[in-house]
Amino acid sequence: MSSLARFLFTLGAAVAAASLLAASLRRRAPPSDLSAQLVPSSHMAGRNRSFILWLHGLGDSGPANEPIRTFFSAPEFRLTKWAFPSAPNAPVSCNHGAVMPSWFDIHELPLSAGSPQDDSGVLKAVENVHAMINKEVADGVHPENIFVCGFSQGGALTLASVLLYPKTLGGGAVFSGWVPFGSSVIERISPEARKSL
Repeated sequence: MSSLARFLFTLGAAVAAASLLAASLRRRAPPSDLSAQLVPSSHMAGRNRSFILWLHGLGDSGPANEPIRTFFSAPEFRLTKWAFPSAPNAPVSCNHGAVMPSWFDIHELPLSAGSPQDDSGVLKAVENVHAMINKEVADGVHPENIFVCGFSQGGALTLASVLLYPKTLGGGAVFSGWVPFGSSVIERISPEARKSL
C-alpha cells in the first residue's frame, strides 16, 4: 500500500473512530447539570477517565500513529490517556521471513478462510495487550472506559484482545482487520464477551 493511501485510510479510520468513541463516552458521562455540582472522589475520578490503546499495522510503529490523537478533540476526550505501543520485530512468513514490527506471524497473503493461523503468536500478543489494559484498570480506569483500536494486523489483534478479555471493555474499533485465530481459540472467549456477540 502506498504511503499516501495508507495516510488517507488511517485518516478516515481516525475520524470514524473519533465519532464512535466520542458517542460511547458521551453515553457514559453524567448529565451536564449534575457534573458541575459533583466533586468526584478519587474512585469516581478513575471511573470518569478513559484509555485508548491504538495498535498499528504490520511493519508500522506506534509513534508513527500518534498524530491520530489530534482528531479526538471533543470534550469527551479531555480525560483520555492514549497508548501507541510498537510491535516487536519478528520474522514474518508472508514477507519471506523479513524481520519487521509484527504483533504475530502471518503465514500467507491474501488471507482466506483456510489460511494457517498463528494461534500461539496471537495469544501471546493478546497477553501483552491485556497486561497494558490491566495496568490501566489497576490505576483506576473502569474497564468500560477502555477502548482498543487497530488497523490491519493491529485490527486483528484488537478483535482477539477485546473478545478474550475477561471483563467487558468499552469497545473495540477494527479497521481493515480480520479474525486472527482458528476454532481452537473460540472456546477461550470470555462469557462477558459472548453476551455481546
